[in-house]
Amino acid sequence: MKTMKTYAMIFILTLSTILVQGQSHKETHSKKTYPTSYNTVKVDGLDIFYREAGPKNAPTLVLLHGYPTSSHMFRNLMKDLSSEYHLIAPDYPGYGRSSQPAMKDFDYTFENMSIIIEKFLGKLKVDTYSLYLMDYGAPIGYRIFERHPERVEAFIVQNGNAYKEGLTEFWNPLRTYWNDYTIANGKALEGFHSLEGLKWQYTHGVQDISKVSPDNWHIDLQHLSRPENNEIQLAMFYDYRTNVSSYPKWQKLFRKHQPPTLIVWGKNDIIFPAEGAYPYKRDLKNVEFHLLDTGHFALEEKGDEIANYISKFLRKNLK
Repeated sequence: MKTMKTYAMIFILTLSTILVQGQSHKETHSKKTYPTSYNTVKVDGLDIFYREAGPKNAPTLVLLHGYPTSSHMFRNLMKDLSSEYHLIAPDYPGYGRSSQPAMKDFDYTFENMSIIIEKFLGKLKVDTYSLYLMDYGAPIGYRIFERHPERVEAFIVQNGNAYKEGLTEFWNPLRTYWNDYTIANGKALEGFHSLEGLKWQYTHGVQDISKVSPDNWHIDLQHLSRPENNEIQLAMFYDYRTNVSSYPKWQKLFRKHQPPTLIVWGKNDIIFPAEGAYPYKRDLKNVEFHLLDTGHFALEEKGDEIANYISKFLRKNLK
């Protein structure tokens, strides 16, 4: 009789577990997902292309891409987070599907990029937001933060630098260019936006190259191959020196305003190595810190993990 009772108890417990798991599975899949829309808005006469997903009454996350890519780098992350957040990912002028004004008509600097993106957010009537800052997105986003710190609710920093410790020997050819602005020194940097240079940026430091779509570097190359785009990239390389001189100012703003910050950093990145991730802890009190076993474009291999970190972090820190 005891044996029968024991079996009955086991059966009931097992059935209860199955029902609970089933309900949990149902809840997970009952979340409403939002398709990404592809849009263009005029800013100072330029067509600024952007991707948008999620409910507009949800907290907004502005996704700022790096070199040499575009909002395309956020295509999967936007799907993963669209049930909880309003996501906006613009292309900068000269990148992706945004206008590429001639260099004689537009000054390709990080300051100008930040002004265009700030005006872009104004056009969309986005007043408060969190910033996802990757590579070039960091100095563009920090300039926006510098002008309007009250608008920024949180930072998500993914291989985006704000400290000299993060500029290791990889940057020596760029330092040479900054110190001696010649055609020859610029020519030495053009390999970064060749096909092989693009592929290297996506695949170096990853654990499984088969997880990184070749579409990435071929799509980037299409945009980078436009007439005069090579010169645009060299102009941005040269202007990067202005970011380095701004680091102390931005660090002071971090200490003053203390935005909640999530670090999700590909630790095998040579361009922006982990040495640039640790110093954020010096200036920011509310930091969640994750080094991921991947390279520069961490979303390609660790996108699910990063999405999970972002979801939990924003839920915890946005009131």
